[in-house]
Amino acid sequence: MSKIALTRRNLLKAGAASGVALAAPMSFVRGAYAEEFCNMPTGSTVTLGFNVPQSGPYADEGADELRAYQLAVKHLNGEGDGGMLNTFSSKALKGNGILGKKVEYVTGDTQTKSDAARASAKRMIEKDGAIMITGGSSSGVAVAVQGLCQENGIIFMAGLTHSNDTTGKDKKRFGFRHFFNAYMSGQALGPILAEQLGKDRTAYHLTADYTWGWTQEESIKNATENLGWNTANAVRTPLGAGDFSQYLTPVLNSGADVLILNHYGKDMVNSLTQAVQFGMREKQVNGKNFEIVVPLFSRLMAQGAGENIKGILGTTNWNWSLQDDASQAFVKSFGQEYGFPPSQAAQTCYVQTLLYADACERAGAFTPPQVIEALEGFEFDGMGNGPTLYRAADHQCFKDVLVVKGNENPTSQFDLLEVVKIVPRDQVTYDPAIFGGELGPADVKKC
Repeated sequence: MSKIALTRRNLLKAGAASGVALAAPMSFVRGAYAEEFCNMPTGSTVTLGFNVPQSGPYADEGADELRAYQLAVKHLNGEGDGGMLNTFSSKALKGNGILGKKVEYVTGDTQTKSDAARASAKRMIEKDGAIMITGGSSSGVAVAVQGLCQENGIIFMAGLTHSNDTTGKDKKRFGFRHFFNAYMSGQALGPILAEQLGKDRTAYHLTADYTWGWTQEESIKNATENLGWNTANAVRTPLGAGDFSQYLTPVLNSGADVLILNHYGKDMVNSLTQAVQFGMREKQVNGKNFEIVVPLFSRLMAQGAGENIKGILGTTNWNWSLQDDASQAFVKSFGQEYGFPPSQAAQTCYVQTLLYADACERAGAFTPPQVIEALEGFEFDGMGNGPTLYRAADHQCFKDVLVVKGNENPTSQFDLLEVVKIVPRDQVTYDPAIFGGELGPADVKKC
């Protein structure tokens, strides 16, 4: 804004001398200022970039994300029943696009690979004119794309990313995350594990070998060990391994009585199914029933795992069974559009799209510094997670966390997760300094 003020003073000086520049300097300056940023819309439309895994081990999540994005675009453009626009505490969105411009979108396939995701996002920015990028179901992808967006001065509204690093050591001024993180899962789940499984337990971790798995393992280890558990071993597994038998066999001879699967998507479905086939849930170790824990759950994963998921504890960002007005409005809209309830991936991506649009409306501009300012420290409700804060210090949303377990007695093919406890957000809030990182500047103008 100092640049605007300086330019305006120069214009005023010129106007005093020539008598021609005083009539309407601010509209000219705002336009000139906006042109310095990447992909500022000049016509009647604005383009968003939806970058999701359409192939790879997280493709099921990606498909649901894309459905949610398309629904959000409909609602922003005034089509359909409006969904969460009707329950959102902010009333800036009117169903007439964003700042009066019709919302259009382009899509890309991250392939659940960081390089492919960056290439896809780069194409959206450079060739398609996307003003905002969103999506992803992998934290490795999120960190990579977030970095690219920071370099190019493009807002990144992260999709499903659970690593502490996304809004920790790898946080960026242009990146924002609505989804919860691994630390929050640990803080929410740990006490429930101690309560239901006891404090005298020995855990064995199988961990996806990338940023999310590493921070998920660390967060669950810290939470459980602080409550009295021991850790027998922690073994890294490649993303998309498929066959986990070589990693499961040593568990049986480790002395562990709990297997913690820090896996997601099809990897979790495969590793859990194979663990059950190994007979682990029927064994007794150390005089206790052998247990399996999945720290990060989704309804799509539960659907893939079938009967094997029953009774297994974990956490989730949101579940379609919640009875608040916002959740039910979204479930109704999504169900009418697609014929089945949305996943947590769908909810967070839908919400992120609305939050970006709302920030533009409240800022009265598409220019990133103003949109960033509108998002930082924003308190809101009516999006399905209760009162929520977009913390300015790290661009992490803080809201209630759900501890869930596989439903023992489902009433439908979608009624797969039972909410055990809604953990208040103050119990999962932390000092942003513990994960380090620097947000960086907000006035990047490269494109």
